[in-house]
Amino acid sequence: MFVKHKLSTLFLLSVLCAFTSCSNDETYAEQKEREREAVNSFINRNIVILDNEGEVLINVGHINVISEEQFYSQDSTTNVDRNEYVLFGNTGVYMQIVRQGVGEKLKSGQSKQVIARYVEYNIMRDSIQSRNDIFYYHTAPDIIDITNNYGTFTASFNITDGGGAMYRLYNSREVPAGWLVPFSYIRLGRQQTENGQIAKVRLIVPHTQGTSDARNYVYPCFYEILYQEVRQ
Repeated sequence: MFVKHKLSTLFLLSVLCAFTSCSNDETYAEQKEREREAVNSFINRNIVILDNEGEVLINVGHINVISEEQFYSQDSTTNVDRNEYVLFGNTGVYMQIVRQGVGEKLKSGQSKQVIARYVEYNIMRDSIQSRNDIFYYHTAPDIIDITNNYGTFTASFNITDGGGAMYRLYNSREVPAGWLVPFSYIRLGRQQTENGQIAKVRLIVPHTQGTSDARNYVYPCFYEILYQEVRQ
């Protein structure tokens, strides 16, 4: 499994080199336009993400974008049967709540530790960029220390035990801003019953809300993330 992790790191380096080459030839405005075109194409295509063995990992499908007004009128939910994603105009993040989760929402003034298991798909490259839902990271998950500062969420990756895939790959404790968007709408807990499943979301995150590398090289990512409260 160490080899898979090493390959992921090498893949990221190749991605960054490719974007460095592009950035030398394009203005920032041109890079943003290319990003917008890639996101629009992703939304309108019937996307199926495959794993390294060619098996279906995530069936993204053709995305139906809804407004924030419709999202709130639906009690802050997205209809998964209609493959709805809400677009937040102030950030450019698209979000689908697959499951709202168990437990309670993070309350104002409250802090928690949350395990995030994810798949990161580079939309510009049409490739999986990183993931921690594999056996290698079962004992080293990505743990987020998050606080609800009365409606504004702040967070960092916990690296007490060496950190998870995101910290090891990007060498940063910074949690992408796009990852924090769901916390206003999901519940945090642990699965206690067969039907009591933890929160699961899908996100399209533009470079401005992504990792430092995404911001530097202007590329968007698709994420599927499960959020689970750390056992107390």
